Amino acid sequence: MTCFLLPYYHKSPSTTKPIFTPHYSSSVFLRPVSSPAVRAFCSKAGAMSSLLSLQNPDYVSFIKQREAAEIDETLMGPLGFSVDQLMELAGLSVATSIAEVYKRTEYSRVLAICGPGNNGGDGLVAARHLHHFGYKPFVCYPKRTLKPLYSGLITQLESLSVPFLSTEDLPLDLSKDFDILVDAMFGFSFHGTPRPPFDDLIQRLVCLHSNDQTHQKRPVIVSIDIPSGWHVEEGDIGGEGIKPDMLVSLTAPKLCAKKFCGSHHFLGGRFVPPVIADKYKLHLPPYPGTSMCVRIGKPPQVDISTLRENYISPEFLEEQVESDPIDQFRKWFDDAMAADLREPNAMALSTAGKDGKLSSRMVLLKGVDKDGFVWYTNYESRKARELSENPYASLLFYWEGLNRQVRIEGSVQKVSDEESEQYFHSRPRGSQIGAIVSKQSSVVPGRHVLYQQYKELEEKFSDGSLIPKPAHWGGYRLKPKLFEFWQGQQSRLHDRLQYSPQEIDGKLLLHCEFRHSREVQ
Repeated sequence: MTCFLLPYYHKSPSTTKPIFTPHYSSSVFLRPVSSPAVRAFCSKAGAMSSLLSLQNPDYVSFIKQREAAEIDETLMGPLGFSVDQLMELAGLSVATSIAEVYKRTEYSRVLAICGPGNNGGDGLVAARHLHHFGYKPFVCYPKRTLKPLYSGLITQLESLSVPFLSTEDLPLDLSKDFDILVDAMFGFSFHGTPRPPFDDLIQRLVCLHSNDQTHQKRPVIVSIDIPSGWHVEEGDIGGEGIKPDMLVSLTAPKLCAKKFCGSHHFLGGRFVPPVIADKYKLHLPPYPGTSMCVRIGKPPQVDISTLRENYISPEFLEEQVESDPIDQFRKWFDDAMAADLREPNAMALSTAGKDGKLSSRMVLLKGVDKDGFVWYTNYESRKARELSENPYASLLFYWEGLNRQVRIEGSVQKVSDEESEQYFHSRPRGSQIGAIVSKQSSVVPGRHVLYQQYKELEEKFSDGSLIPKPAHWGGYRLKPKLFEFWQGQQSRLHDRLQYSPQEIDGKLLLHCEFRHSREVQ
């Protein structure tokens, strides 16, 4: 089997130069890769940095206790951070890390065990954010700090009716009442041996692993910055300490984190400025998008057969649906837009040639009306060739945030030249040039050829003159013959509603049938 790289070409709105990133419906083939290893091309250095940090844990810096203390002093000294600012950012990082892995539909009950120092404050902040994320937090805070910062956090939690539990209130077996245990007892500045009641609390967390065989599901343990009771640099001396399932390192991982063997290691505390990173030679992965946490270390080994989501959705009732499937689609599409989902117009397009072999790819919906669904592409691509041989296709929209999908089947034809021309000149000029340069499904000598062609055309049309639409580029319209609307429900009792052709009063119309089916998974 010969390996080809498939870069996708588009014009970045934030730069005047063409870039190559994953994008819908503009693929080109490169020549076979000569290297024995597959070469990964990224549009941003940060993407490559994230990949390296995931594959090689040693790429991420680990700091000593002294360095951690110096960084904190610098942050709260010359750099102007206050303790409450850092605590707020740290607690938010912990809460977002938990939400990233442990969905509230399955891990709703959270117990934050908080110590008297800053680590405990991070736990209090995390509990508050988890409440707003939809979890049900409880707090055990046996040695309260009377400083205004901590008193304020207590007041904030009490105003949200978050229960505070004493150590006497806690059951001996924490498995019965909680799904997540947040270890926020001691941070990197702790010295010595834990004293009561924290020695007993730590032991209760330790015992959860020894009792693992007696429970169908034990609560997961999330440690903040370092597992309480561990040596900051040497880790779990003796091997009898807490074994957290998740570790959320703050600012930078401490040396003891190298001994962490749990499934999920995250970095939080998105506040390290370049001056500190340079001084301590910190190699830290970039945070994706607006996230307050980033996974580091090796990704967890997952049994694919155990992956499942128990969907919680409103009922999808037959009496609520529109008689016209286009109107029903618009209704759901508007819901996806209102939910601020990423690219709600992304759809999987499946085609087959005369040989019957199927192929699928993601494209972007660019229009919908009573006549059907419109998208634009290269008329010399594989999908175009297959549509010329077999003018039937299917579309699939999936809106994960709403537990919904829509499947549409029908015949396909090209839109008029006038319609393609009008849409082509509504696109950004960079995208227009990209449509000319991109020879989809054809082999090119290399990426540099595309860059050069793009640059030449960019210079040619730099005077703002009209860019002619290439003859090989235009739109398609799928005229629906079948619709299926799917709403995920609990226990795989999903709702499906199908509009299929049926003759009514001598006219072939799409008739609505409600199908309440169970899918065994």
